[in-house]
Amino acid sequence: MSEKLLLDTCAIIWIAMNEPIKPEARAAMKAAIDSEEKVRVSPISAWELGLLSAKGRLAATKSPIGIFGDVITTAGIRVEALSPEVLIESSFLPGTLHRDPADRILIATARMFGLTLVTRDRTILDYAQAGHVNALAC
Repeated sequence: MSEKLLLDTCAIIWIAMNEPIKPEARAAMKAAIDSEEKVRVSPISAWELGLLSAKGRLAATKSPIGIFGDVITTAGIRVEALSPEVLIESSFLPGTLHRDPADRILIATARMFGLTLVTRDRTILDYAQAGHVNALAC
């Protein structure tokens, strides 16, 4: 069985903008889709895309709605639940992690649903290296 994957917001942006993704991450995403496991995205990424755009930090030709919409309408992608339990768990993550609420919610989602977080975020990758979440560099 393939890994169950959750895309970090940065991965969503890279994919939507047709930027190169590491071969290991691309293979893992293909395997998840081929196994009908689907690749998951979190609604918090839509919020984060909006914030990045509003702050002028989203260097994209598409709007945040366009980016998120394109990704979630892609075959093999599904939106994962953003439950009150995930939101509460994001406040009680083990170890040391920065206070970025979107990253904390993505990590809590990955932990709660047994997902591997696909990301380029060095802080999240370091947090995974410490054994607190599964992550795959993209």
